[in-house]
Amino acid sequence: MRTGRFVGVTTLVLAGVLAGWCGSQALRPSSASPRPVDPRGPLGTQEQALIEQFKAARPSVVYITSIAYQRDWLSFDVQAVATGTGSGFVWDEAGHIVTNFHVIQNAQEFEVTFANQETHRARVVGVAPEKDLAVLRLDKSPKGLRPIPIGTSSDLQVGQSVIAIGNPFGLDQTLTTGIISALGREIQSPGRRHIMGVIQTDAAINPGNSGGPLLDSAGRLVGVNTAIQSTSGSSAGIGFAVPVDTVNRVVPQLIAHGQAPQPEPGFTALPASYASYFRAPEGVVVLKVNPGGPADRAGLKGLTRNSQGYQLGDIILSLNGKPTPDWNRFLDRLYEEPVGSTVALEVERQGRRRRVDLRVEATAN
Repeated sequence: MRTGRFVGVTTLVLAGVLAGWCGSQALRPSSASPRPVDPRGPLGTQEQALIEQFKAARPSVVYITSIAYQRDWLSFDVQAVATGTGSGFVWDEAGHIVTNFHVIQNAQEFEVTFANQETHRARVVGVAPEKDLAVLRLDKSPKGLRPIPIGTSSDLQVGQSVIAIGNPFGLDQTLTTGIISALGREIQSPGRRHIMGVIQTDAAINPGNSGGPLLDSAGRLVGVNTAIQSTSGSSAGIGFAVPVDTVNRVVPQLIAHGQAPQPEPGFTALPASYASYFRAPEGVVVLKVNPGGPADRAGLKGLTRNSQGYQLGDIILSLNGKPTPDWNRFLDRLYEEPVGSTVALEVERQGRRRRVDLRVEATAN
């Protein structure tokens, strides 16, 4: 009896399955084919312009792999190890590549890969840690190098469209878009100086974008992507780029001399802890003026001593109208000025304020 029941149940199940299958087959059409594609129509003007900008800039953007030599302490063999990746762009037909200093920091060799997947070795020509900029030169320059067009950052406006091209997370030739979110920001460089006039953008910038170009809607370089502000380490819509006017001033100096000349103020400042003893106003207290230097020629006066003790000389309150509350801030502002220019200092001496013109001179090597 049990066997008979089992056979009966099985027969019913199989019959149900077959019936369902046959029913589904009856519902299937005798033939099926892909649906026809709906015509899209022409691309929008903005889309087409963006595509053309990317096509034009793509050959100028490169992928940089930094390589360091490390010793295996067991076998004592020296191995070449990739220590980081970043982005860069072609500066000129001589094969100079511009990137961030922090991209190539602590590495000995570099591989530069172009959009066509050609890879070339490169060496360091010059670095400016205080601006987070560096220049490499290809060991062998390929034919048809396309230098990136240069724009200006002096007339940028908040709300302008920008695009960033780079290699975030190793994904080469990635395009992101956005706007200029703010101007005149300040970020700290690897050289522990503040970079002034930095561009803030909401174009997605991630690890690997560093050193890549920030372009305006005309396809011109307006900044070098250098940093993000994020709690996760990935894009949070707040990216920063070194302004192109700074880049265009520093890079030729790196190519010609290997470093950017450092401005020499021509005086030493009194440490802030001692300045508070004199109840001096917030500013840079001149301690000692170097004879024959730019500060001396400008008429600045340092701390003096008389029968009654020490007497304050000049206190620098601002540079070109911008406050200089301490020595570091004074240097930050001074380093933004090109060597050979003249800056206006607001100086206080014994309660009286006046303007002093200081010529920016390079530090003697």
